[in-house]
Amino acid sequence: MPLNRRTFLEKSAVAGAGVALAGAAGAPAAAAAETSAAAREKRYSLTVMGTTDLHGHVFNWDYFKDAEYSDAKGNAQGLARVSTLVKQVREERGRRNTLLLDAGDTIQGTPLTYYYAKVDPITAEGGPVHPMAQAMNAIGYDAVALGNHEFNYGIETLRKFEEQCDFPLLGANAVDVKTQKPAFPPYFMKTFRVPGAPPVKVAVLGLTNPGIAIWDKAYVQGRLEFPGLEEQAAKWVPRLRSMGADVVVVSAHSGSSGTSSYGDQLPHVENAAANVAKRVPGIDAILVGHAHVEIPELKVVNEQTGRTVVLSEPLCYAERLTLFDIDLVFSKGRWEVESVAASLLNANTVADDPEISALLNDEHAKVVEYVNQVVGTATAPLTTVEARYKDAPIIDLITKVQEDVVKEALAGTEYAALPVLAQASPFSRTSEIPAGDVTIRDLSSLYVYDNTLVAKLMTGAQLRAYLEFSAEYFVRTAPDAPVDVAKLTNANGRPDYNYDYVSGLSYDIDIAQPAGSRIRNLTYGGAPLADAQEFVFAVNNYRANGGGAFPHVATAKELWAESTEIRTRIAEWVTAKGVLDPKDFASVDWRLTRDGTPVF
Repeated sequence: MPLNRRTFLEKSAVAGAGVALAGAAGAPAAAAAETSAAAREKRYSLTVMGTTDLHGHVFNWDYFKDAEYSDAKGNAQGLARVSTLVKQVREERGRRNTLLLDAGDTIQGTPLTYYYAKVDPITAEGGPVHPMAQAMNAIGYDAVALGNHEFNYGIETLRKFEEQCDFPLLGANAVDVKTQKPAFPPYFMKTFRVPGAPPVKVAVLGLTNPGIAIWDKAYVQGRLEFPGLEEQAAKWVPRLRSMGADVVVVSAHSGSSGTSSYGDQLPHVENAAANVAKRVPGIDAILVGHAHVEIPELKVVNEQTGRTVVLSEPLCYAERLTLFDIDLVFSKGRWEVESVAASLLNANTVADDPEISALLNDEHAKVVEYVNQVVGTATAPLTTVEARYKDAPIIDLITKVQEDVVKEALAGTEYAALPVLAQASPFSRTSEIPAGDVTIRDLSSLYVYDNTLVAKLMTGAQLRAYLEFSAEYFVRTAPDAPVDVAKLTNANGRPDYNYDYVSGLSYDIDIAQPAGSRIRNLTYGGAPLADAQEFVFAVNNYRANGGGAFPHVATAKELWAESTEIRTRIAEWVTAKGVLDPKDFASVDWRLTRDGTPVF
């Protein structure tokens, strides 16, 4: 595939016509001096390639469907595809003139990464090398920024992955609580040799997301802190320049919107990449991550210098590869960045790199076999297709498992007599458990995140407020207005994973009412819910730590927590039952109404 970009270039500028000076000899002398100066001007072109939010995608394979990945837009996924693109770029531009980076979220997201974190863990004595380390080492990554999902399996797993990588994991704003120094390398420096001219020094500053302090509180509290991206960039960029960096690139696991998503109750902005470009001088380009959006090129003007900083975010799951084309000129004794341009290459334009396929075919086969294990039999099909706006039995399965696990955990404690309620969200709109054989991949597609379970102590009044907040997910709809289910949910951009069912209570959600006054007929055990009544509330760790900004739950007393994934608990529950029958878990707890009349 032609890339239409020149490789390394070194040239002398051609002198323009000299301005006539007094005397016939003046003009030739001036022209000669100008030509001599131009001859000393050297040029160099550097290409920085970048990926982000790989989330364990090595192959163009959907482990949940047990088939090649496909979507309506014709996208293709996986590092095997990216490897082919990288080789093409290096062939065209010269490997010595390229740099390959990633902006984080590498070791979580597919059954492949789960398998090597939990089933056949890399932390075991004599354990395997992580597939992502193998693939990224083979492709030749130069540096990778830490993403928030790097911490999902605990620091021990992350450190083992770091040990297995041939490249540094960067995190200038992941600091040790005691020393207040970076717990991971803050930056990476690489020198590029230029024939006939001084070398070009490129610095890469890695920044991660401050939300880690909330989302993986159980692993990082008391050990690591995550100050804001802006303040850390302002600290490190001048240092990198003083160390002789001619080019400064930031790899940031942080979106560009300048906002924080639901639940990121942080003292620092979550999606701060554009703010960093705007407010911290000395940066040439930023590889953006975390937001899972496609940004071919975004230009941001720095407020202090007036210089343009170029940002780019390649689509997640290795569907795109960013190219930063950086042109430098050596003038007046130093290299200066003359221009930066960003563009994207699409992974669907190439085939898998056979080198990567051969390298990881065995690991892939093991995981395919694992997820296709039959663990039970379903008496009826279960689906999430309508789960956003109707109480679906498939979500009740999640809450039932969580209730049972927490009840067992609290047996014999002072809280054993309290009723247990549970929350769950409709994560997927396409998950389906067919009638007949039920496999691990069927259950994994229902619960796609690696969340774990926490038990909190909540009152009736707090749960009412919790439900009111959750009900803001629905778009206000007049009693006589037509109902379009495609437009009924996600009010104000609220994602599906921040809408919760709560099991064990009965309630209506009146979507004709304004947000904050929608919960009607709220009862427990057939009686109106008492404000002072206490409950054990089974929630995932994301919600328990404040994810979603739901009221009260983050500050509620924690009674119990565990490190086993909810997904695993679901598989264990189904395996133990042998038969997946809705009568064992399904219940109608809530419904949508308008002025008391059911919507459906």
